[in-house]
Amino acid sequence: MDFIDEVTFWVHGGNGGNGCVSFRREKYVPKGGPDGGDGGDGGHVIIQVHPNLSTLADLRHRKQYRANSGKHGSGNRKYGKNGKSIIISVPKGTLVFDDEKEMCIADLIQSNEKVIVARGGKGGRGNAKFATATRQAPDFAEKGQQGESFHVKLELKLLADVGLVGFPNAGKSTLLSKLSSAKPKIANYPFTTLFPNLGIVYCDAFQSFVMADIPGLIEGAHSGKGLGDQFLRHIERTRLLIFLIEITSEDAVSVYKALLHELKLFDSSLLDKPRLIALTKTDLIPEQERTKVPSSLNGEVCMPISAVTGDGIDLLLKNILTKLAELNHEA
Repeated sequence: MDFIDEVTFWVHGGNGGNGCVSFRREKYVPKGGPDGGDGGDGGHVIIQVHPNLSTLADLRHRKQYRANSGKHGSGNRKYGKNGKSIIISVPKGTLVFDDEKEMCIADLIQSNEKVIVARGGKGGRGNAKFATATRQAPDFAEKGQQGESFHVKLELKLLADVGLVGFPNAGKSTLLSKLSSAKPKIANYPFTTLFPNLGIVYCDAFQSFVMADIPGLIEGAHSGKGLGDQFLRHIERTRLLIFLIEITSEDAVSVYKALLHELKLFDSSLLDKPRLIALTKTDLIPEQERTKVPSSLNGEVCMPISAVTGDGIDLLLKNILTKLAELNHEA
């Protein structure tokens, strides 16, 4: 299934049913009082988190959602039936926008959390409701109100503990597949990963965390090159960033600074997130040269790893768990 992280569609709450104009017509009561019933309320359009969903793909082909309208009232003070609401299921981390006003309506991050995006119209009152001591035979009733309608835009921002950041072919997908049960597509060419992948990393019976593999960034990603702006939004919710840089890079420091630069231009607050640095693919250099691998990069500690051979993976996991524990304590 393709990863879909943004969809737009039209929503319409159900219209309220009309109130009824009616008078009692009983034997021996030729001019009975008003008995018109109220119309039913229109149904709502509701967006709700479903715990088993991970993308917005199920919503990409449908362009509108309309709740049922309320039924009209009838004589003998019979109320119209309320219209049925409809529920649109989305994954955790979905932002709901009024696309026309460019306004965020809700940020849905909890299982089963929901929001009414288009309310149904109220049903109109029947003529029985307008009878007074001085107006005993009202010959009018209210029409039902129109339901709310507008274009809704949904954006998905992944919820993960750890986000992997790097240029294409830095080894992010390989690391994710090594640590978790996720099976991202892996090959030795850029842009193999075309959509984010999530994996749960189980360290032991009591420790686990969610890791996100973000598609590789390129220079200019912050402004949309290579869909970078769409991919970068997925690391806004991660608690810890892991920068992956190929150990065979001619200038690892420049690569690291370039990645930081793209994050800063997209959202400078991303630079405030805790981070770790890993130099990947140590299996590609001769064993006698591995002792020369730097232990720091741009003044920050870095770890050499190989997702293929497993070298350095235990140390990386230990540091990730330490960082997450510190964040949990601060929270």
